[in-house]
Amino acid sequence: MKHFKSIESVTKEVGMPAPAHPMIMAISFNDLEGIEMQPCNLAVNEAFSTDCYTIALKEVQEGELKYGRTKYDFSNGAMMFTSPRQVLEWSGGSIASKGFFLAFHEDFVRGTDLGNNIKKYGFFSYSANEALHLSAREEQTINALVKSIQEETYNNQDEFSREIMVSHLETLLKYSDRFYKRQFLHRKEFSSDLSSQVDDILRRHFEQNTLREGGVPSIELLAEELNVTARYLSDSLKVETGKTALEYIHLYLIDEAKNLLLQPNVSVADTAYELGFEYPHYFSRLFKKKVGMSPSAYQKQYAVN
Repeated sequence: MKHFKSIESVTKEVGMPAPAHPMIMAISFNDLEGIEMQPCNLAVNEAFSTDCYTIALKEVQEGELKYGRTKYDFSNGAMMFTSPRQVLEWSGGSIASKGFFLAFHEDFVRGTDLGNNIKKYGFFSYSANEALHLSAREEQTINALVKSIQEETYNNQDEFSREIMVSHLETLLKYSDRFYKRQFLHRKEFSSDLSSQVDDILRRHFEQNTLREGGVPSIELLAEELNVTARYLSDSLKVETGKTALEYIHLYLIDEAKNLLLQPNVSVADTAYELGFEYPHYFSRLFKKKVGMSPSAYQKQYAVN
């Protein structure tokens, strides 16, 4: 698999013009009109990765981008984010004139507030089918920020250049975070369906008695069954329910624990093992944290004599 350590090596490989700045590049696809592009050296279905963060809003005239295990059709236009060393695969096709491509090396933001906090922007870990779809007004906002970054890359570099560009990047990511929250809310029907599907999966594991054997279902397992990324699942549930995926799983298990604990001749340890906890004391700590009393105290207070 090919790995590119610089922006210039990426642009050279795909036939785009060389960047004006070695660590950051912002280009509108409109700017490529009339420019003779070099042949793309990436073979069809060839996997590659980079040391860069990339952000793109684009439409593909033909072909698909394979992102992780997911193929995505950009015919409607969407904004996509990738992080360093994420595996990408291009299956051919050409780029339409609408949109932009923005890339910055991970070292460009290292040591800055953005560099220290960039991992909080979970959408860099989303899959392609979880891309951000912008309204016309949102697209104008994003395009204006990208244009400002692009203009700064062509200015004579001085002591303020990096600070200005990092500031624009941070603003762009904050807007993207806001727009994703809007997308989650507008897709309430999907989000509600997602949470109900999580309930169904957890219920199935519980009823089939697989928790004792397989342990507490992980976020990754739930996400795989739902065909979404773990980060997207957690972020989506957070917007809808106020709980992360892990908190949501724990609340479901605690609810089932309350039912089990009130059954005759069921011990705290039996309940813990039944719900997939390897160590009963871990279950007891979690139960007390969520309920406000220990499992044994709950049994004594609510058990029917």
